[in-house]
Amino acid sequence: MEAVTFEDVTVTFTMEEWALLSPSQKKLYRDVMQETFRNMATIGGNWENQQNEEEYKNLWRNLRSHCLRHERTHTEDRRPFVCKQCGAAFVAHSLYQRHERIHTRETPYVCEQCGKAFTARGSLSRYKRIHTGVKPYVCEQCGKAFSTQSYCQIHKRIHKGEKPYVCKQCGKAFITSSSLYRHERSHTGEKPFVCKQCGKAFNRLNTNKYCQIHERNHTGEKTYICKQCGKAFSTNKYHQIHERTHTGEKPYTCKQCGKAFSTSKYCKTHERTHTRRKLCI
Repeated sequence: MEAVTFEDVTVTFTMEEWALLSPSQKKLYRDVMQETFRNMATIGGNWENQQNEEEYKNLWRNLRSHCLRHERTHTEDRRPFVCKQCGAAFVAHSLYQRHERIHTRETPYVCEQCGKAFTARGSLSRYKRIHTGVKPYVCEQCGKAFSTQSYCQIHKRIHKGEKPYVCKQCGKAFITSSSLYRHERSHTGEKPFVCKQCGKAFNRLNTNKYCQIHERNHTGEKTYICKQCGKAFSTNKYHQIHERTHTGEKPYTCKQCGKAFSTSKYCKTHERTHTRRKLCI
C-alpha cells in the first residue's frame, strides 16, 4: 500500500479564509492537525523499544515546526526565505531548499515503474497514483476524482467561480497562487528557465516543468499513455483532456447558457459568443 503523507490528510486555508475564522475555529484547526498527526505517527501499534519512542518524539517536533510554518503564512513576514535566482519566497527553509533543486535540476526521487524523477518525495508519492489509478478525492458537484486533496479543492473553485488570488498591478484574478505568480512575470518580463537544446526561455515560477515539457519536443518523449486506446502524450494535462473523449466528461460550464465543455479553453471561446452578441445589439 502506498504511504500516506501528512499533506495528503490535512486541510489548508488561504490567507483570506484564515482571516474569516474565529479564535475558537483556529484553535479547533490546530487541535485537529495535532490529532491527525498523532494518528499517523502511531499507526502500527505500541512502541517496542526506545528507538521507536525517539522517532515518535522527532515526529512530534516536526508537527510543531509544521504548525509554526503554517501560522507564519498568516503574518506579514510570511515568506522570509527568498530564492536569489528567481525571487520565489517560502515560509520554511526546507521548502526553499527543495525549490533550489528546480534550478540545479536535481531530482533524487525516482519512480521505480517508469524512471520519472522528482525534486520532492511527496511529488513522487502523488505521481505513483498515475500508475495505480488511485483517485480518492471526489468532487461532489460533478463526480470528477483526483489523486490529491489539493487538486480537488482547486477544481471545486471552477464550480464556485472562486478566484481568490488577485494581481496587484492589473487586478486580474486567478484560481491558484501559482497561476498568479506566473502571471506576475508577464509584467516583469522575467524568464528564468531556459531550454538547454534551443535556448528558449520560460517564465514559470513554481517549477521548471514547462521548460522540461518543451524539451520533450527535442527528445520525443511521451510519458503519459491512455489506458483505453494506448495513445501517448508529453504532458499529463493533454492526457487528461484526451481521456474525456472516452468518458464524455465535460466539467466546464457556460454561466450564461449552461452548455458544457471538456476544456476550459473551449468554454471560454464559447462564452465570447455571448459577449459579441451583446456588443452587436
